[in-house]
Amino acid sequence: MNHSQLIERYIEAYNAFDIDTMISTLHPNITFQNISNGEVNAETHGIEAFRTLAEQSKGLFTSRKQTITHIETNEDQTRIDVAFEAILAIDLPNGLKAGETLKLQGRSEFTFCDGKIISIIDRA
Repeated sequence: MNHSQLIERYIEAYNAFDIDTMISTLHPNITFQNISNGEVNAETHGIEAFRTLAEQSKGLFTSRKQTITHIETNEDQTRIDVAFEAILAIDLPNGLKAGETLKLQGRSEFTFCDGKIISIIDRA
C-alpha cells in the first residue's frame, strides 16, 4: 500500500468510527498531535495512547467526515488539506451544543516508517 492509499484507509476508518482499522494503519511508535489556533490541545505517543484518545474522541460526535481536498507528497511526508464536518453528540465547553454541526478546514501531516504511519499532526 502506498502512502496515499494508507492515508485514505485511515481517513475512511476515521469517518466510520472504525478504530481497529485506523490502528492497523499505524506504526507501534505513532505520535499524534492536534494543534488548534497554534496550541497543542491533544498529544499521544505510542499506539495504546492513540487508541485511548480515539475511543474518547468517538463519543464527541454522532457523525463525522473528513474529506481530502488536496494532497501533497514527498519521500517521507504527505500533507493533506481536509474539510471536516461533524454533528456533536455532547455539549462542548466553547458553547457548541449537542446536535449542532461543526465545520472546519484543516491540514494533516503524515510521516511514515516501515510501511505504516508513524506521525500525524492535525492543524485546524
